[in-house]
Amino acid sequence: MKILVTGAAGQLGTAIVDEFGRDHTVVARGRSQLDIADREQVLGLAQDVRPDVIINCAAYNNVDGAEDDPEGALRINAFGVRCVAEAARSVAALLVHYGTDFVFDGEGSRPYLEHDPPNPRSAYAISKLLGEWFARDARRHYLLRVESLFGGRAARSSVDRIITALEAGQQTRVFTDRTVSPSYVRDVASATRALIEGGADLGVYHCVNSGSVTWYELAREVARLLGVEPKLDPVPVAQVILRAARPKYCVLSNEKLLRAGVKMPPWQDALRRYLRERRTRTG
Repeated sequence: MKILVTGAAGQLGTAIVDEFGRDHTVVARGRSQLDIADREQVLGLAQDVRPDVIINCAAYNNVDGAEDDPEGALRINAFGVRCVAEAARSVAALLVHYGTDFVFDGEGSRPYLEHDPPNPRSAYAISKLLGEWFARDARRHYLLRVESLFGGRAARSSVDRIITALEAGQQTRVFTDRTVSPSYVRDVASATRALIEGGADLGVYHCVNSGSVTWYELAREVARLLGVEPKLDPVPVAQVILRAARPKYCVLSNEKLLRAGVKMPPWQDALRRYLRERRTRTG
């Protein structure tokens, strides 16, 4: 297959390029090479490459920044996705696009399913929900919702900040009451490949590592795996002033993904593998 990857220099994009580059022809374009909100540029690239699959990893991910720059978030997360979906349709390519748990309000008490009604509470979340709607403009699409991404060659996530602080013996603030399903980018990339190559039913899937954890519990597990004494500042979400609202309970269910034959490893296993990857990379 020939695969066009947009946002290829980012955290998820690098993992996608690594995963598919082993066995497929990958055309990778980072943000500096391709502005996905430039319709003519995107359509022209699609016509030149004629990909079988377009995997869109480009995103505006500054959750708090989007409150002051909603136009910037909408430009990439919504209207940029519309351009990519149109490009996929123009060359009859399959589109893979990634959504977020932020489309939900986080007021639930059980893992969210794909058909649960969204209720975004921030400019970032609204822009991502609009992007989901535009992604459906592609004739064939997979929309994979991920959350709390970590790992990969371009690692700059909340998990990475926790790891770096603990390794340095620094105190780090962590939420005690925000519960998530972390997503190791290499597992997300592997699941993406399994869906495409397995010919799974098209549509929306939640694609996160199995299980759930608060940020406080996750930090303690990182410290245990590193063999260090955790210096943590545990706080509830309500005590931290944030520009954008965070969903407190945003666990996503992998049941539909499992029914499609894709089993996601537990977050603890993913975290172990990522720490091993970091040690290997840093020597």
